[in-house]
Amino acid sequence: MAELAPLLVPVRLVGNFARSFHPAELPPQLRRTYGRELVSWAFLPLMLGAIEGGTIAIVIRKAFEGQPGVDSAWLDLATAWALAAPNVANLTSFVWAALAKGRPKVPFISWLQIASCLLVAAIALFPRTGGGLLATCIALGLARTAWTGVITVRAAVWRNNYPTANRATIAGKLATVQSLFLAAAGYMVGKAMDWSPDNYHYLFPLLALFGVVGNQIYRRVRLRRARQLQRAELDGRRKDTGFHPKAMVDLLRNDRLYARFMWWMSVFGFGNLMLGPPMTFVVTDELKLGYTAGIMVNTIVPLLIMPFAIPLWARLMDRTHIIRFRSIHGWAFVSASAMITLASYLHSAAFLYLGAVLLGVGYAGGTLAWNLGHQDFAPADRDAEYMAVHVTLNGLRGILAPLAAWGLHQWLAPMGQASLVLVLCTLINVIGVLGFMSMRKDIEGEVRGDDAPVSAPSGGA
Repeated sequence: MAELAPLLVPVRLVGNFARSFHPAELPPQLRRTYGRELVSWAFLPLMLGAIEGGTIAIVIRKAFEGQPGVDSAWLDLATAWALAAPNVANLTSFVWAALAKGRPKVPFISWLQIASCLLVAAIALFPRTGGGLLATCIALGLARTAWTGVITVRAAVWRNNYPTANRATIAGKLATVQSLFLAAAGYMVGKAMDWSPDNYHYLFPLLALFGVVGNQIYRRVRLRRARQLQRAELDGRRKDTGFHPKAMVDLLRNDRLYARFMWWMSVFGFGNLMLGPPMTFVVTDELKLGYTAGIMVNTIVPLLIMPFAIPLWARLMDRTHIIRFRSIHGWAFVSASAMITLASYLHSAAFLYLGAVLLGVGYAGGTLAWNLGHQDFAPADRDAEYMAVHVTLNGLRGILAPLAAWGLHQWLAPMGQASLVLVLCTLINVIGVLGFMSMRKDIEGEVRGDDAPVSAPSGGA
């Protein structure tokens, strides 16, 4: 048996990894809620994987190419839209925050999940024509809009159900499960589309059905202190007219530190959101990769890297403020962007895959910071509002950044200089990280305890 011991090491590592997700690893009062969320987030990503930006962009780019009524410039724009849709949909986050205020959170999220499932299934109805491309883009946008509501309101559920000491770790576990099943869905889509470009007619409804199963499990999640939260939100709602664009401006005006953080997030995020379209053009136009290989680079490899990187980022996030976290984490995206730029200049699939690995490291920290970072600023009863500001501003750059990338590509590609778009993405990322570093220097020594925001707004919105 001693000779076999080295062979058992990988088995033990996998066993320990799987065991770390068991509810028994958490305090008793968190186990039931976490267990239900864990299972639901294993099924829901299979639905979401059909419209994951990197996956659906490859599907649209390749399946509609050369089809009746599909112009190449409009196909480029549709590809950029597929990558931008999740972020453009974020513009509706303030609407969801207002609609959810004073309402039961879990049922609200559940109905939005069902809407997302129905819209994903609807994509199967559209043919591979110019009209079908337009209908697919519309259904994709509506599905991502519904999912924005899920993300916006879910932050309040996590804040009430999980204490600060466990929240990042639990969010990391749920994000890990989601990334693995998103990767599985991406692989299924890639293989099915390699067999036949028409297979989305059958696969998308099947993936939507998995989402419905996840929804039925999620409906049983219990929100702790639900009545207290609802009462606090209703009291706040009586004092204002709801959360709307003017309320967002007022919130940022009253919380200057959060406003400054959002500014640098906008700069940094602009570079990240510009990256998707030119990266997809490298995959499809320069390297001529198939569906599966393209989805591997755009979606599967980053998602498979995330489970290994999330625990490392979660440990950092548990013990530090989001500003310091971003000043460290941002370099992962800078490295990824630089590697993808090299892949374009050298026409190297190997560098492209390495860039995808680095993107996975960046996404791992980004998914934690996305869901939890605003809570270092927000009072408990305004959690959804702070999240809505963050998500909505991301939506604004989600419109502008892919359009900028598409416009620059249309201008530079005919001159053989398409790679310059990737260079610009990298430079913008660097500027954003330097901004976080300047903020970190300014606030060091001022960060208070884990549960207290660094700055509290001086007035309501």
